[in-house]
Amino acid sequence: MATALSPRFTPGANRLRSLFLDPAEQALYPGWEQAAAGMVAGFRQSIGADTDDPRCIELVGELSLASPLFSRLWARHDVVACAGAPKYVDHPQVGGLWLNRERLSVDGTIGQTLVVYHPAPGRTDADSLTLLAATTSGAHQRARAPQG
Repeated sequence: MATALSPRFTPGANRLRSLFLDPAEQALYPGWEQAAAGMVAGFRQSIGADTDDPRCIELVGELSLASPLFSRLWARHDVVACAGAPKYVDHPQVGGLWLNRERLSVDGTIGQTLVVYHPAPGRTDADSLTLLAATTSGAHQRARAPQG
């Protein structure tokens, strides 16, 4: 379901990299620059004092060179704790969706979180997400069917 919402929601993909370097990801978020500012501030909060981590250094360097917006936002030194918040996504198949985002810590791990997007009950967003799930499920079933 995550990849139905965005093909870049895959294991090992970096959300920050996707948002700054992929125009299709930017198109999902009207006013994506505001979303980007929040993600950079949340990233700063998540790394805390661990700024010597080679992966962090590599990511910040890559994004600083590739994106003037990232470079400006990184230089602001904003820090914001990522909490649950509503997010608006303009999906190419089902249109606008208001989804609640929750970040949950994963016990027994260091620095891992689970991010869950869910619609408010009773809203048309839930119906749109159900339609997207049905469409994706059918495509997934056809892709897995034996060819012959």
